[in-house]
Amino acid sequence: QVTETRTGPLGCSNYDNLDSVSSVLVQSPENKIQLQGLQVILPEYLQEHFVQAALSYIACNSEGEFICKDNDCWCQCGPKFPECNCPYMDIQAMEENLLRISETWNAYNSEFEESDEFKLFMKRLPMNYFLNTSAVMHLWTMDSNFQRRYEQLESSMKQLFLKAQRTVHKLFSLSKRCHKQPLIRMPRQRSSNYWLNRIQSFLYCNENGLLGSFSEETHTCTCPNDQVACQGSLPCTVGDGPACLSCAPDNRTRCGSCNAGYMLSQGLCKPEVADSTEHYIGFETDLQDLEMRYLLQKTDRRIEVHAIFISNDMRLNSWFDPSWRKRMLLTLKSNKYKSSLVHMILGLSLQICLTKNSTLEPVLAVYINPFGGSHSESWFMPVNENNFPDWERTKLDLPLQCYNWTLTLGNKWKTFFETVHIYLRSRIKSNGPNGNESIYYEPLEFIDPSRNLGYMKINNIQVFGYSMHFDPEAIRDLILQLDYPYTQGSQDSALLQLLEIRDRVNKLSPPGQRRLDLFSCLLRHRLKLSTSEVVRIQSALQAFNAKLPNTVDYDTTKLCS
Repeated sequence: QVTETRTGPLGCSNYDNLDSVSSVLVQSPENKIQLQGLQVILPEYLQEHFVQAALSYIACNSEGEFICKDNDCWCQCGPKFPECNCPYMDIQAMEENLLRISETWNAYNSEFEESDEFKLFMKRLPMNYFLNTSAVMHLWTMDSNFQRRYEQLESSMKQLFLKAQRTVHKLFSLSKRCHKQPLIRMPRQRSSNYWLNRIQSFLYCNENGLLGSFSEETHTCTCPNDQVACQGSLPCTVGDGPACLSCAPDNRTRCGSCNAGYMLSQGLCKPEVADSTEHYIGFETDLQDLEMRYLLQKTDRRIEVHAIFISNDMRLNSWFDPSWRKRMLLTLKSNKYKSSLVHMILGLSLQICLTKNSTLEPVLAVYINPFGGSHSESWFMPVNENNFPDWERTKLDLPLQCYNWTLTLGNKWKTFFETVHIYLRSRIKSNGPNGNESIYYEPLEFIDPSRNLGYMKINNIQVFGYSMHFDPEAIRDLILQLDYPYTQGSQDSALLQLLEIRDRVNKLSPPGQRRLDLFSCLLRHRLKLSTSEVVRIQSALQAFNAKLPNTVDYDTTKLCS
């Protein structure tokens, strides 16, 4: 007779005397049963019944029949023992083990909050402005002692969590055939985000002995028992853009100063808006679009800008030989005569006459100089290109071949002008070989002396537009404040107004892929600033503009040296 005296593996020895074997049945906590040795000496017809009975006795305490199927074994309980598959004592031990793990988990967290490193870190946090989670995290990474203490907590928690996972896995294995499932409570893992919010809660939701939970999204506290007594006064937010540059010393809930491009208003920072630039330079006229178009069509003298005609190649109302290019200009000499005005061109009109039967065709090229300087600082007017207006010719009721040549810019294409350069050359109009098309020749290319080239004269030239207020001294005063501000904030105000003037001046550039830098021309020729001063001012404006909210700087093409 073989009697089981202990649990454990049998080993692999040869058993000559079976009565000396101390154990042949081995049981593990997960009911994994191994039988070895005894069944092999039984008659074959008894082996299966012996194994079945032995397993049912060991694994099921004779409360059911032990069955294995599809790599899984269980007890088929008898009617008197419906819960034979459920080892309540083992399950209860596991549940108690899991409860102790949760208690240890909470103790570790409490020890972390009560640690000297945590308290010292909280003490060092600035209270004069609001700390978002990013700011707290930055200060966290700067504190090596606090960081090491948190890493120690993480290491302990990781080991404890792995132990809890193993316990839960065993609980599931033991209770998978129980009618009632065990109570499983896994400890909640606390990431760095939890502690960041916890630190904010200590800072802003810890009044009157109550600790609440802070919400950065709403900037409010959720207090215990739905009270509001735990929330303290939140300091202002310091940062870029509309956030405060600093909080007010006497009331940390309000802004004390603002970032570039923002102004302080009732404790808040609001986008700064440039004051009207009309005090420095005018841009608009009182004329409405329809009224302006009518006056231009009638070449009304009320919108004529009186300019000085200059030409070394010809005179007004005098006939001249048009074979060679003629140069003429209309200038205002504003620095000499009209230093308090700038001028806008709306249109141009010339009255050109030809001798009778002349085959000449006038060709005009116009250059605009916005604020003075040399001819090289003028831009070419792209007549009849990219939707730009074309010349309109009107035949006059005169004995000669006289036409009014009118170029109407209107409000859409208006721009600054100081001098208008006009180049007149001629070409010869002739019939083509088929007789139904026109061919143009340059006068020197046309070698038939019998053809009458004729003569040409220009009776008058008119520039239409209007003059606007301009105060160079006031703009110089703005520029002076870039280096010597009168009061705190006056430098930003001056930069903002100069930016507004710059953008409005450059907006009146001619059509093209890039705007012309008309503002530099204004500084160079109407304010008489040196090139280095212009470069310095433009750099200061570009740097200031980069700090402003929702602004996009643009590239310009240099026009004035």
